[in-house]
Amino acid sequence: NAIPQAGLLQIVAFVGFLELFVMKDSANGAEPGEFPGDFRNGALDFGWDTFDEETKLSKRAIELNNGRAAMMGILGLMVHEKLGEIDMAADLPIIGVLQ
Repeated sequence: NAIPQAGLLQIVAFVGFLELFVMKDSANGAEPGEFPGDFRNGALDFGWDTFDEETKLSKRAIELNNGRAAMMGILGLMVHEKLGEIDMAADLPIIGVLQ
């Protein structure tokens, strides 16, 4: 209730504009979906087209692994947050007993 209705409508309109006109799943002039997650639209180009196919594959694999590591980190933070709510000592296999 803290955000006025007009503000929520502005947020929804802005996100809708980005989804429909800016963040298209296609590369510069290439067929849509050169690879999943390719949202280049001509506004930002950091030289992706200058890399050879092996380098592109390597960079995409590195980015996927970084995303997986971030998800594991967030999961660890969530588990740690819930362990603090336990009223008894948690006996963890690697860490040991938490007081």
